[in-house]
Amino acid sequence: MRRLRPWALVLGRAPVSPRSYPHSAVLDGAGAYRLSWGRRGSALALRLEVRTRGYVGFGLSASGGMASADIVVGGVERGQPYLQDYFTDENRVLKKDPQQDYHLEYAMENSTHTILAFSRELHTCDTNDKSITESTVRVIWAYHHKDMGEAGQNYHGSNRGTKSLRLLNPEREEVSSASLPFFDLTNKDVPVPDKDTTYWCQMFKIPVQHEKHHVIKVKPLIQKGHENMVHHILLYQCSSNLNDSVLDYGHECYHPNMPDSFLTCETVIFAWAIGGEGFTYPPHVGLSIGTAADPLFVLMEVHYDNPSETEGLIDNSGLRLFYTPVLRKYDAGVIEAGLWVSLFHNIPPGMPEFVSEGHCTLECLEEALGAERPAGIQVFAVLLHAHLAGRAIRMRHFHNGEEQKLLAYDDEFDFNFQEFQYLNEERTILPGDNLVTECHYSTVDRIRMTWGGLSTRSEMCLSYLLYYPRINLTRCASIPDIMEQLQFIGVKEIYRPVRTWPFIIKSPKQYKNLSFMDAMNKFKWSRSEGLSYNQLVLKLPVNVRCSKTDNAEWSIQGMTALPPEIERPYKTEPVICNSSSCLSCSLFLTLLCILYITASTIGNTGPFV
Repeated sequence: MRRLRPWALVLGRAPVSPRSYPHSAVLDGAGAYRLSWGRRGSALALRLEVRTRGYVGFGLSASGGMASADIVVGGVERGQPYLQDYFTDENRVLKKDPQQDYHLEYAMENSTHTILAFSRELHTCDTNDKSITESTVRVIWAYHHKDMGEAGQNYHGSNRGTKSLRLLNPEREEVSSASLPFFDLTNKDVPVPDKDTTYWCQMFKIPVQHEKHHVIKVKPLIQKGHENMVHHILLYQCSSNLNDSVLDYGHECYHPNMPDSFLTCETVIFAWAIGGEGFTYPPHVGLSIGTAADPLFVLMEVHYDNPSETEGLIDNSGLRLFYTPVLRKYDAGVIEAGLWVSLFHNIPPGMPEFVSEGHCTLECLEEALGAERPAGIQVFAVLLHAHLAGRAIRMRHFHNGEEQKLLAYDDEFDFNFQEFQYLNEERTILPGDNLVTECHYSTVDRIRMTWGGLSTRSEMCLSYLLYYPRINLTRCASIPDIMEQLQFIGVKEIYRPVRTWPFIIKSPKQYKNLSFMDAMNKFKWSRSEGLSYNQLVLKLPVNVRCSKTDNAEWSIQGMTALPPEIERPYKTEPVICNSSSCLSCSLFLTLLCILYITASTIGNTGPFV
């Protein structure tokens, strides 16, 4: 690529150092469109480098489509830079925004590429703009080989797309992996069955032994072309009493004929989900390997999503773990929190919103942390996990009846983009705290119940907490009471003792000899019934799951607990929004704003349609 020649410097500002954009992503498959970005106080700075000499479009969209999107279009035409703020209505009609909140810093163009650098306040007070938060952002992009004014309205054609990103990622220290030793845990020619959902398990032996090391970076190795099929990968620690005979072959997980050795693998030590990139541990934390307390045998669980039931697929995906003998101060641990995956978690059909809660109860944290770490643990990253019906997930934190700031959240959850969120500030979890994983779902397009389960068409509500120092607590979850759920639809009695699963209903007559799943599907659900049911479920007692490593349990396991009583709910801080187009109250800038907005009302359509 030839050296880019600057055409214009806006407001006399020189091109910003690339270090001002600590994050970057290629948005298209051909490498033609690169986005770089970084936060500057209350604003976000963005830089687009696109293989075109025409216009470049960039936007934020709640759905990933053109409807109700916040869009900016710019380029360099006849040596002059331009940048215009647009928005679309629900019918995808593009309109020029009267309040111009995207501000050009510089533009450059050469014979092949255009570069645009601009900024925007995170919150602008403009109803046509989309606020930028720590949630997932669906970025939309487009470009054309001609500029806006050359031939009227130019449609971008196939030069467009969408990608989910987290634009407010906190900056983190990158680890150069070029000189680090690593080992791969990858499947070998796994035949993916021609069915909707498969969980495949393979046992591995950690090659680093006899001396403590720290894993400091984990990178997914997804076979090319299988990016949408490999939905998530979990890595479990297994019993250290196994021998090498368990390494011979893989098998379907959760299958009646799976090897008994798989049952010893209960402790999650790492999690990756679709859309996520590699994970780098903070400078003071690492995943310990090589000692007697560390994993020797691990089980890698890969979730394959094959909704088209394609035959003949062979996969070799897995993980790459980078490690170092230079030890960090703390050993990392993982706690799986939320709703225990079971049929007791269910969501009625036709609901625009339904909320489920999974409880990491104060009883579990009191016992485990009280015994292992009374001073508490430090959470530094969280992965929020649900399936296709998921719309938003929040990790709520309670201390002494007072709700704290959200531990993690994603109000724009994207099933195809799930990765660990680094916390801006580490959070201390103390004995007696409560953690609630709150999942919001939409089932408006479904006519039958949605059940908790492994399939992507079933649902989950989980949080994976990365923390230090490592303690003997691997799962802190809950199961709601199923009988009170069934009483809502009129079930009076089931056959006892329970000999089948799902169990069978005895009365009343309309449900007699039906499984509880069939009875729930037979019930005539309306939105009002679904809302009443949701209110009931959120108040039900829960069964506590509180697990140690090696299939051991804390004594609170199996006990019944109540959801936390919120004495003082957290009051969110009011959003301070800035209209960056008129920040100064000086007469000169105010006049410029008035003149510009007046000029902007001439012509309301553009090329980005």
